[in-house]
Amino acid sequence: MLDFSILTKNIDLFLEGFKNTVLASVIALAASFLLGMVIAVMRISPIRPLNWIGTAYVEFIRNIPLLIITFFFFVGTPVLGFTFSGFTAGTIALSIYTAAFIAEAIRAGIQAVPKGQMEAARSSGLTYNQAMRLVILPQAIKIVIPPIGNQFINLVKNSSILAVVAGLDLMYHADLVSSKTFVVFDVYIFVALFYLILTVPLSLGVGYLEKRLAKSN
Repeated sequence: MLDFSILTKNIDLFLEGFKNTVLASVIALAASFLLGMVIAVMRISPIRPLNWIGTAYVEFIRNIPLLIITFFFFVGTPVLGFTFSGFTAGTIALSIYTAAFIAEAIRAGIQAVPKGQMEAARSSGLTYNQAMRLVILPQAIKIVIPPIGNQFINLVKNSSILAVVAGLDLMYHADLVSSKTFVVFDVYIFVALFYLILTVPLSLGVGYLEKRLAKSN
């Protein structure tokens, strides 16, 4: 039986962690989407150096643990003269890591758009960049909303990495509560419920968008 007094007596800590988890997730969501879109365009760019950079980014970031990226920004960058708080280091790492997966999803969406769309846009006088921005990307993003939505859900769950670098997130505060009360099981069950409050609406929203897009096609 869960001891709800642990939740009520430490609600301030749980809510503080919940707030920071939401904040980190929203910032990383926006940053990873923008960065992922840029990397995706570089991946299919006719300019070879950009293509190489985009490919190298995706292959490198996707194949190393998020933990290593987080430690790089928390304990590695001070050597270079840049010091980040645990919250900032974790959020940057989360953005960079998720962007690699979003880039691949958007690249697949771009390649799913008929080639005639680009040819028609170019023949109407648009430059490559204008055609990509105004014609191709809007269609590609519509195609890949479901997989991108799933990446955003993963991002929220991966935000627990902030706890490792004292990022003041939900898991970090749960550790504080657990060490203070000497209760483990109940504390992390409550933490799981807080994560569900974030991920279930996102999952339902993605499912709804997927159905809407299926009907419109």
